[in-house]
Amino acid sequence: MRTHSKGFFGIQLMTILSIGLLGLSQAMADDQAAVKKGDMVSLHYTGTLDDGSVFDTSTKRNEPLKFTAGSGQVIPGFDQAVVGMKKGEEKKFTLQPSDAYGDRKPEMTQTVPRKHLPQDHEPKPGMTLVMGTADGRQVPAVITEVTPENVTLDLNHPLAGKALTFDIKIVEISH
Repeated sequence: MRTHSKGFFGIQLMTILSIGLLGLSQAMADDQAAVKKGDMVSLHYTGTLDDGSVFDTSTKRNEPLKFTAGSGQVIPGFDQAVVGMKKGEEKKFTLQPSDAYGDRKPEMTQTVPRKHLPQDHEPKPGMTLVMGTADGRQVPAVITEVTPENVTLDLNHPLAGKALTFDIKIVEISH
């Protein structure tokens, strides 16, 4: 009787251990799986300019950036850089303007008469205004020059024309 019971419990225990090990090996495989298009990725990052100044970081928000890889939710070069990375992996890379916010476009700078701007604030170089587009979007415009008659507005993205360096660490990958 003793052998039979031991055998039965031994089989049951081996089955439980096997199921547990399969679950553990699946979890380990998930941890080692690389990011691919369509995966939800959570990561921490710090972005710097050529002079070393930080233009953005996830640590300010105290939570990781989350996006779907390959979906176009982030700039193209950033999206491409995370593909193939694994959970816990860290990487530092620099994106040229063509893989980030593009080159600066002179046609995105326009001079407008001061009378077309709100009269309740004195315009100054460096100020940002929000401009409405014909299709209803709102875009920031930076004042670059002020004369008694006109104001020059730059509608380029503030990071256009700049190389961007990122330090990233993958926190989570959901397949």
